[in-house]
Amino acid sequence: MSRQMSDRARWGMVVCFAIAMAWVEAASVLYIRALVGRIEPYQANPLPLQGALGTVELWREASTLVMLGTVGILAGTTWRRRIGYAALAFGVWDIFYYVFLRLISGWPKTLLDWDILFLLPLPWWGPVLAPVMIALVMILWGTLATQTGDEWTDARWAKTMALAGVGIALAVFMVDAWRALPGGRDAVLQVLPTTFNWPVFWVSVLLIALPALHHLLHLRRGRRSSAGA
Repeated sequence: MSRQMSDRARWGMVVCFAIAMAWVEAASVLYIRALVGRIEPYQANPLPLQGALGTVELWREASTLVMLGTVGILAGTTWRRRIGYAALAFGVWDIFYYVFLRLISGWPKTLLDWDILFLLPLPWWGPVLAPVMIALVMILWGTLATQTGDEWTDARWAKTMALAGVGIALAVFMVDAWRALPGGRDAVLQVLPTTFNWPVFWVSVLLIALPALHHLLHLRRGRRSSAGA
């Protein structure tokens, strides 16, 4: 992107890219699910990925991450802004993916419908609301990191806690597949969770949000100081 483009314009371009990419993702997933007869993923034999389809799907997911990371690198001028734009793109893409999937397939019916969120390194399971909440945090953090970059305050403790939150969230998403690992690949593919650990998940969301919340508090204090000067 042009260096003369404003931060606000870069933000808008990244959002437009992410929304368009979400449509492509939703369409691709619809094709795959229609092919294997799993428009609604939460049913017996949830991952009937036979032949080359499984390998192709894994590479498609990996390529999606590369694309989101690349747009962040192209949009940002510093590493903080690059990561911020990548987080922004990921969050917008994830939310609009579900919006478009609902429009073109009628699923998910509610935010509490179960979904297979990702397949790498193990299948991630969770209600749709869970990734949407994380996506909202990513949009908030990405917006703050890219639009208030010169005022950004680094808090190592907040970043450390956020990384811990990411690890906890991943564990919640993959715990059922992890438990099935001793039974081999087929057992992992047949996993159909019945409960989701919401209390632990909400703790992870709070931890992930700490850098953004800390920065918002810093901005508020700065405005109060300016107003009182």
